[in-house]
Amino acid sequence: MDIRSLQKPLKEQYRNDPNASLITIRAKGGETHVPMACSIDIGRAIYQAEAHQGVGGAGTGACSGDLLLGALAACAQITCQMVAAAMGIPTDRVQVTVEGDLDLRGTLGISKEVPVGFENIHLRFDVAAPKATPEQLRGLREKTEQYCVVMQTLMRPPRIQTEWSGE
Repeated sequence: MDIRSLQKPLKEQYRNDPNASLITIRAKGGETHVPMACSIDIGRAIYQAEAHQGVGGAGTGACSGDLLLGALAACAQITCQMVAAAMGIPTDRVQVTVEGDLDLRGTLGISKEVPVGFENIHLRFDVAAPKATPEQLRGLREKTEQYCVVMQTLMRPPRIQTEWSGE
């Protein structure tokens, strides 16, 4: 696949009309019959999520932490594949594994000293590109990390605003 040709008209459009590049991605949670689960509607699909087993969930579905790490893995995987294709680096394998460490005492309110959320997130890229030069692999790493939207968002968190409504 020729990524550059595929993206060329998009890049031209966004250069000519920067407003055309502005998008809003939406996800909407919905209540289910149990307080430990919900549905997540992303507009193209609906996913089921539940609380992690470590906080009382059944342990049969994806928890929000799984979804966050999954989003990072998907973004890093696709970005690496696209960058390799754009750079003309043939790969035999690209596989991204993401792991996150958290202490559930923070989530459960057991200890105020323990933060709520992930304390460490580890990404492991397993790239087999036997014909690539060390310089190409360095470029692949730099560009993948530079253009991975989810990774950059986590590294430089956006301002988050909350709004509550209801009766």
